[in-house]
Amino acid sequence: MSALLSPSPAGRRPIRDLPDELISQIAAGEVVERPASVVRELVDNALDAGARQITVRLSAGGVRLIAVEDDGDGIPRDELPLALRRHATSKIASLSELESVGTMGFRGEALASIASIAELSLLSRHGEGDSAWQLDARTGELRPAARSRGTTVEVRELFFATPARRKFLKTDATELAHCIEAVRRHALARPDVGFSIWHEGRLVEQWRVADTPAQRLSDVFSEEFIGQSVPVDHGEGALHVHGHAGVPDAARSRGDQQFFYVNGRFVRDKVLLHAARAAYEDVLHGQRQPVFVLHLQIDPARVDVNVHPTKIEVRFRDGREVHSAVRHAIENALAAPRAAGAASADEAGTGRPAPLLRGYDAAGPAPAWRQAGIHFAGERGAGDWAAMWPIAPPSVPSGPEGDGQSEAPAVPMAGGGRSALQPPWTAGAERATSTPTSPPISPSAAIAAASPASWPLGRALAQLQGIYILAENTQGLVIVDMHAAHERIVYERLKAQLDGHAIASQPLLIPATFAATPEEVATVEACADVLGTLGLEVSPFSPRTLAVRAVPASLADGDPVALARSVLAELAQHEATTVIQRAQHELLATMACHGAVRANRRLTLDEMNGLLRQMEATERSDQCNHGRPTWRQLSVRDLDGLFMRGR
Repeated sequence: MSALLSPSPAGRRPIRDLPDELISQIAAGEVVERPASVVRELVDNALDAGARQITVRLSAGGVRLIAVEDDGDGIPRDELPLALRRHATSKIASLSELESVGTMGFRGEALASIASIAELSLLSRHGEGDSAWQLDARTGELRPAARSRGTTVEVRELFFATPARRKFLKTDATELAHCIEAVRRHALARPDVGFSIWHEGRLVEQWRVADTPAQRLSDVFSEEFIGQSVPVDHGEGALHVHGHAGVPDAARSRGDQQFFYVNGRFVRDKVLLHAARAAYEDVLHGQRQPVFVLHLQIDPARVDVNVHPTKIEVRFRDGREVHSAVRHAIENALAAPRAAGAASADEAGTGRPAPLLRGYDAAGPAPAWRQAGIHFAGERGAGDWAAMWPIAPPSVPSGPEGDGQSEAPAVPMAGGGRSALQPPWTAGAERATSTPTSPPISPSAAIAAASPASWPLGRALAQLQGIYILAENTQGLVIVDMHAAHERIVYERLKAQLDGHAIASQPLLIPATFAATPEEVATVEACADVLGTLGLEVSPFSPRTLAVRAVPASLADGDPVALARSVLAELAQHEATTVIQRAQHELLATMACHGAVRANRRLTLDEMNGLLRQMEATERSDQCNHGRPTWRQLSVRDLDGLFMRGR
């Protein structure tokens, strides 16, 4: 074995040029990974040629045959041999054109790479030509042929020249699935182009030219996708983000339905994926993966697409600007409660969301920690706090979300201290008062004047097991988890009230030191003010050591070093405002959970209706702070099915 690993006894080899065929095969190893890679490259070329109908024919999952036909401009006869040369292209001619390329292909290496590892023929008729011409890549023979305007590229016996590569391919069914996925990615970006895929002479997929992007989405996925997504249309500076984002309920265990396009090109980029995840983290439960099809329009000069031979990776000139635009686009689209549009669209038959209901009273008692005289850094007036709690806190935290204990959890105070919520909630208080001590919540005059039939979440009927509110709307029965719904209402109001204020911190008796990387030290020096806003105090202890001197009061019992390192890593990669908001929101979510109405709290019908109306006007009220749904709709048809009516 050692003999195999030892240097060759032949001695040093001279430096020399590699043969052109070997160079092409090396390049092919980067461009062509499997049949789907060939399909992607050939469809790219067809789209650049102005095709409006593209047909892909496959055999043995693309290993035996890949043929891509289009009705584009075609290639003139004298340019056919040139098309098979390495780095020959019509799409760029200078460095300035490369830096602002707008076509799908531009490297001029796909056809040459494919021809080096497979049998390739090129059949094309230029728009002004009298006939078509066919070129055999192996022999170089050029002969006339019959074909209408457009091009057909036929690839047979993929990897016949490199049999070792062929052993890495999967089954025909798996390779076929990858080929279909490659075409589907193009179809989602180009609804103005028709696509069809044939395998072994059988039509396996077809997408006709669509009038709108939404119609193409419906054709590629299903009508259900449109029903479980919201349109995205957001401009931020010179950037424009549009498409569809799936609602949190439509999230999946895998991220296999996440499609990002930059100027029409499908890409996989960490900045874009992180921005999407950041936009969903406030409404998504656990490790579920959101579903979306999003398009980013950006000046081609501000994005580098020449990062990898497959052209699936890009590099942005200003990644933070792109991150902000994508995150805000998704957040704004998900903010509007879906219930507000569903009911009125059903009633009016328009299918368009109705304006959100606004203007009801927000009167109610202050939270328990406000009554106890506990304040936050930069806190506003008592009237603002009162507006956050439209329904009084329960006497006893209990039920699935409560712990049933008489003492409430501690919350941070200005100055870095911690205090329990006093006076404590007690079981005796619950027995002493059968109804809330605060005035019942009623809708304002503007809402009360509206017809109950126009209320998206309907009219409250009853309370079930002290946990759920049952309501009737035009579609049927609405079931609301009252704690989860109220938790979101309180959370959104807390975010609005405390937006931009610092998180209270608590000094550490003994600073926690740790060995830091140069990047971490640089981040501390550049972001000292941001760290202070987050309740963290981190300073250099030595050239290679950092010391954590204060942490957020609510996290005083945690690991200060792990906390500091995670925050520094976030700050190094993403904009400071994003990191600040995330930390603040985690703290406020905990506060809202303890401030929301608990299970076993008996509400009057007026209070139930008040809660429903507030849900209709509160952003993201379809999910609680932990991403769980707050309400469900059972239509009359669903209820009829349960009781077998009409059968």
